[in-house]
Amino acid sequence: MDKQHRYLPTTKEDRKEMLETIGVSSIKDLFSDIPESTRATKEKTVELEEALSEQALTRYMKGLADVNITTDTHAYFIGAGTYDHYIPSVVNHVLLRSEFMTAYTPYQPEASQGELQALFEFQTMMCELTGMDVANSSLYDGFTSLGEACNLATSATKRNEVVYSGAIHPQAKEVVGTYAYGMEYDVKEAGLDGTYTDMDALKELVSEQTAAVIIQYPNFYGTIEDLKAVKELCDATKTLLIVMANPLALALIESPGKLGADIVVGDTQPLGLPMNFGGPHCGYFAVKKKFMRKVPSRIVGQTTDEDGKRGFVMTLQTREQHIRREKATSNMSSNQALTALASSVFLSTVGKVGLQEMAQQNISHAHYVKNQLKAKGMEILSDDAFFNEFVVKCNEPIEEVSKKLLEQSIVSGYDVSDYLGTENALLLCVTEKRTKEEMDTLVDVLTGEGK
Repeated sequence: MDKQHRYLPTTKEDRKEMLETIGVSSIKDLFSDIPESTRATKEKTVELEEALSEQALTRYMKGLADVNITTDTHAYFIGAGTYDHYIPSVVNHVLLRSEFMTAYTPYQPEASQGELQALFEFQTMMCELTGMDVANSSLYDGFTSLGEACNLATSATKRNEVVYSGAIHPQAKEVVGTYAYGMEYDVKEAGLDGTYTDMDALKELVSEQTAAVIIQYPNFYGTIEDLKAVKELCDATKTLLIVMANPLALALIESPGKLGADIVVGDTQPLGLPMNFGGPHCGYFAVKKKFMRKVPSRIVGQTTDEDGKRGFVMTLQTREQHIRREKATSNMSSNQALTALASSVFLSTVGKVGLQEMAQQNISHAHYVKNQLKAKGMEILSDDAFFNEFVVKCNEPIEEVSKKLLEQSIVSGYDVSDYLGTENALLLCVTEKRTKEEMDTLVDVLTGEGK
């Protein structure tokens, strides 16, 4: 078949030629080894409707899609780990380039310089945001990165216990528990003081057997924790400080590295990745230089070729497949190269000033909603130290509130009542995408002034 027609369906003549070539008279002969009793018959097959034309099928599928609630049809005030942020159109256009979309692990640097440089730039940007010395080329998501951070901490300190704040994401707790079970170290949880970590409880739990303390920054409830105070507590027992940070917030709030963090992990979903029903995301992993050789996945490094030209190669890998098993610190075999690229393109597009402005809009919008709710008599369970999420106590069941908001084309926040031990506690997220009209409608419905 010539190149011009190689992608067309096979014709009757094509099928006849192929059957003659393999020495059978019909396609049925190919199934001769299958007993008659198990073959599909008209009585056993499902009656399918007549096939639709392409236009009719497209129209039908679009009708199904239009039933969905999406960020194009509704205003989202829910976060809790996955956020509705602005994504420049250039991000997707770059990802769709075949050399990126179909790229495999860049084992051959001479054929993968574009992919390797993109990952190198990703690492650099993560270091700049977190204030850390070294970052890897990404992991599956923020929770995976956190689990790997715990493994690194226990390996580096030779201690068998990790303490995390009760204010980290509930799914992060589950992932850490799974990692701890497999690697056989203990996990303890420090309780809450409002929407903060209870520092007294944390102090009681941390001992000379504690490998690391985990703090989320801002935490699951949006509150910005006092990392400096936590670091002082850790130093008393030479315990490592692991910080799980929102990279967008780091555009304005002090970087964990400057506040003494030993390991900083998180998810770059706020940086150019759509919500996508919760994934795929992209985890980042950054450390102080002394932990560089224990970092999971891989690190891309800069070098020069024999002609003295700048080039990039995979430099360090801690997976047991690549180094001696007894020296391995992780079985993490891959990274999220495509979504890491998306975050790199996003950061390059918006720039430093643009990222700071975007972060400021998140703060301004969230505090505007909080102040409006408070002025109209609603109880706010968070204080003023928050980024783009805070907790409000609703005046009626959250299920009822959510129904009323949906009628106004608004997706409500996340119910955190069980976590905080308080009825009708709603975690609201307000990003830069929310308009004043949307925010005011939200306030009116929550305060009973709306429809």
